[in-house]
Amino acid sequence: MIRPIMKDVIFLSQKAEQATKKDRAIGQDMLDTLSAHQEECVGMAANMIGENKAIIVCTLGSRNVLMYNPTIIRKACPFETEEGCLSLTGQRSCLRYKEIEVVYFDESFRKKKEKFSDWDAQIIQHECDHLAGIII
Repeated sequence: MIRPIMKDVIFLSQKAEQATKKDRAIGQDMLDTLSAHQEECVGMAANMIGENKAIIVCTLGSRNVLMYNPTIIRKACPFETEEGCLSLTGQRSCLRYKEIEVVYFDESFRKKKEKFSDWDAQIIQHECDHLAGIII
């Protein structure tokens, strides 16, 4: 189901609760909503559709990847950039890393550990910031 985009900064600034297998429907709604906004959006956190759960979806190459409870466990090669967000207006400066390693659970709740770099790493970092209540 395509859900409306949350714009309430107070809600967006809350730290996300851990996701469970019971939250799979939220993950599907996020995939549907990301697809509906594919022209202007490459990633989404659950709080962007009004759910305070640790779930993100990201367009990585030609596929949309769903991550439950992602945790960035390694960062390397910092750089300064500017980013926008579907929940906010304008661009904001932020610090990102060119290389990251992430532990997460996939759509079947299998544990994964993957390395990401460049644009894919930047998208994941932005969405993980949402889960920590960090608004850029």
